[in-house]
Formats: sequence, C-alpha cells, structure tokens
Amino acid sequence: MRPFGILLGVFLGSCLAIFAGLAIVCFTFWVIMDDYPRLESELPLLIVATAMFGGCSALGGMAMWGHLSRAAWRWAPLCLFWASLAGVGAYFWP
Repeated sequence: MRPFGILLGVFLGSCLAIFAGLAIVCFTFWVIMDDYPRLESELPLLIVATAMFGGCSALGGMAMWGHLSRAAWRWAPLCLFWASLAGVGAYFWP
C-alpha cells in the first residue's frame, strides 16, 4: 500500500470510530431519555453529528475501496471524502 493509502486508512478509521461512538451514545440517550428529560434537547444535535460522521465514513470506505482496487472512479469519492472532512471540520471549528 502506498503512503497515501495509509493516510486514507487513518482518516477512515478515525471517522468510523467517531461514528461508532456517537451511534452508541445516541442509542444510550434514546434508552434513558424518559428518566432524564434534559437529554431530549441534546439529541437532535447528536443525531446530526452522527449522520455527518456516518456520511464521512461511507465516503471514506468507498474511497478506500477505489484506491485499493485502483479503479478508474476512485477520484470522485476520494475528493468527496476530503471535502466532507473539511466540511465537518469547518462545522465543528469553534
């Protein structure tokens, strides 16, 4: 694997780990929301963040698959993946 593929794998793994963690927190909030009504106001923002990292993970997976198979279409999901990472970074930047 080339160095670019390793860098892509690191970013894909990070996005996937954040997505999995946020999905678990979403599920936990959903389960205990009746006991803690304060969580209901935080759930929509949590769902948005989970969806954003889920989309980044999906694009990263397609980009990694295209990169490893050296497909002709690999540049489109790769550019979308980097653009989505920049978008997520801009969204969460203080």
